[in-house]
Amino acid sequence: MDKPRNQAVGTFQVWDYIVFACLFVVSSGIGVFFAIKERKNDSSSEFLVGGRQMTCGPVALSLTASFMSAVTVIGAPADVYRFGASYIIFGFAYTLMVILTAELFLPVFYRSGITSTYEYLELRFCKPVRIAATLIYMVQTIVYTGVVVYAPALALNQVTQFNLWGAIFATGIVCTFYCTLGGLKAVVWSDAFQMVVMVAGFLIVLIQGSYKNGGISTAWSTAEAGGRLNVFDFDPNPLRRHTFWTVTVGGMFTWLGIYGVNQSTIQRCISCKTENHARWALYLNLLGLLVILFCAVVSGLIMYALYANCDPWTAGYVSAPDQLMPYFVLDILGNFPGLPGLFVACAFSGTLSTVAASINALATVTYEDFVSQCWRDLSNRTATWISKALCVVFGVACTSMAVAASYMGSIVQAALSIHGMCGGPMLGLFSLGILFPFTNSKGAAGGLIVGSALSFWVGVGAFIHPAPDTNTRPLPLSTENCSIVNHTAPLITQTPLIMSISSASERSVLIDSWYSMSYLYYSTVGFLGTVIMGLLITLLTGKRGDNLRRWYLLTAKSQFISYYL
Repeated sequence: MDKPRNQAVGTFQVWDYIVFACLFVVSSGIGVFFAIKERKNDSSSEFLVGGRQMTCGPVALSLTASFMSAVTVIGAPADVYRFGASYIIFGFAYTLMVILTAELFLPVFYRSGITSTYEYLELRFCKPVRIAATLIYMVQTIVYTGVVVYAPALALNQVTQFNLWGAIFATGIVCTFYCTLGGLKAVVWSDAFQMVVMVAGFLIVLIQGSYKNGGISTAWSTAEAGGRLNVFDFDPNPLRRHTFWTVTVGGMFTWLGIYGVNQSTIQRCISCKTENHARWALYLNLLGLLVILFCAVVSGLIMYALYANCDPWTAGYVSAPDQLMPYFVLDILGNFPGLPGLFVACAFSGTLSTVAASINALATVTYEDFVSQCWRDLSNRTATWISKALCVVFGVACTSMAVAASYMGSIVQAALSIHGMCGGPMLGLFSLGILFPFTNSKGAAGGLIVGSALSFWVGVGAFIHPAPDTNTRPLPLSTENCSIVNHTAPLITQTPLIMSISSASERSVLIDSWYSMSYLYYSTVGFLGTVIMGLLITLLTGKRGDNLRRWYLLTAKSQFISYYL
């Protein structure tokens, strides 16, 4: 039997704070560099889309860093620890998502010459649809950003005593600083640097974690014995949290809403100098997504192998699953000054990337969809200063939103649920415009309303009434070798993170079916609701009969259906 474990792990030392601070210093320095370099070029196009002269490499790194955020660095290993390596199936979802984005959505947006993704909706449908979509995106992005700022800061605070509010405000201030000074170029190059830090942090954890387990083969055998390697579950039941179908199909729709029609992604793609550069950026980004996904899953398995006989969560060493990864890092790296700080920098690299991308995208859609529509004769200099002021406003808004995120539970599920509830209807709306050329503006507006109502109904209902263990199926955890736990009950399976308001006897059919649907299907529900209702309303009110430019619909490389006007 292994040596009994106790609660004590290392703490942050001076070198850890120095390494962590370097992340913020370098990120800020990149903003200052581009502010000085581009000081004579004061056009809003240069500030918002980098003058459309970016290359595929840094854009690919930027896309990967901003969407594989601290939610992935901290949340994904904890998910694997609790539920097993089925998380790796997201690789299939990522692949399908990138192919569809690169070959279907990107050509339409790139060839249109637009800056705001939602400008397409006015060209294709009408202005009210554009405004509604922009507002949904703004709410979605601000709320999501609050999650990715607050949750990792809280987890690190409770394990390492790292100052909670200091981390939150430092994140908001630094991101706002370099976004405001350097614009999109600063965001992209800061993301590229932060991506390197993320990979370095993961590699340190993988190497030392494998060593602590006696080698990767030992860790693998322990994970297999604990049931963590049962990856492929082909149960078609949509109520199951993670199966092959929920992750592949539901995950594809969720991430397609994040990538295919999301301003933050499309803005960086259209900043590339050519359409081919933009397409290559997406495919190179897929490689980055798969690398980070692999690192996160293997980290979760190694963490489980180390704690197979003494689960820190059940033993009370940590109070929430999202604290497991920081606890694990301090446990294995606590004796190496600076290395825990590197992992914290790794986690906050994802946070900085996400927040910076969000601030820049929010400033862009606000300027393009509202400011420029009200004042059409603004000079380039005035437009640039307004864009910078908007970066400050949204930096404050995203930082402030972090407080509310404490009520959202598990950070992986909370983050993807937000994207699913908002991204699904948005994906459906753009699909109506691109794939179904006869759709009219009434159908688009009605479909968006119905799709949003359905996805929020199931998402909010599931938040109030969490799914039972029979659907989530957490794997057993052991406290057998913990030195401070009662040894008479060594095996414990965790209960849901958020307790239901209703007791088991009060759960209705609606709660145990509709509200118990896998969170990955929220996006699918919103997408289908939007498309089906949009088509029905269009058929009832009359097809669109005016002539549309070809790029509003299917492009030469996106001819998935034939269309007739």
